Amino acid sequence: MTQARNTPASLPSSELDLDQRSIRARTDPMTVEALGDSLYEVDTDHDTSYLVDLHDRRCSCPDHAFRGVRCKHLRRVAIEITEGRTPPPGQLAVDCAACEEELFVPEASADRPQYCVAHRLEPGAFVRDRETGDRLLVVSVSNRRADRTNVGQSAYSVATYPNNRSYDPADRVVGAVYSQSVSMTDSGPDPDSLRVYTFPRSRLERVSRSD
Repeated sequence: MTQARNTPASLPSSELDLDQRSIRARTDPMTVEALGDSLYEVDTDHDTSYLVDLHDRRCSCPDHAFRGVRCKHLRRVAIEITEGRTPPPGQLAVDCAACEEELFVPEASADRPQYCVAHRLEPGAFVRDRETGDRLLVVSVSNRRADRTNVGQSAYSVATYPNNRSYDPADRVVGAVYSQSVSMTDSGPDPDSLRVYTFPRSRLERVSRSD
């Protein structure tokens, strides 16, 4: 994921007495990118990149390698994490699959489509089928991939089922019922009408209860 270079930040008056490395850590133009396993790449405005290992508190820059000091790159990574612009160790930055808003997720799940709070689905959410325009009610959200989940007893996976093939095969599987198909009895919803259909997450668009 491409990141814009951070511009120098203004220095709070409470930090005017900091040492020069701390001041430069906050004010020098640098871009920090999390690589996983507590590793961070720090790009400077001199077209130079350094590797920071936050777990071992090491940096590949000469200031740290030869002087053994806590260099500005180590300090900048700590600042970016503390101020919420860079994910902490154990997490990576990814884009929401629906709106491209950046969010931080555990490294183990970073290879799967992720969704921000506004686009995340949970049981009880109303959605619209992008293929048919029908309105559905979500009843389950799984962490299983669409290409690894069969549709009933068929030979199709959710990813290879007709009308699903244009969606990401790594999508999570969502179970939903067509709200207009649910029939009521004196005892409540007719169980035979509550047939659950499985979809790749990106085929479903979240809508409000009134839409």
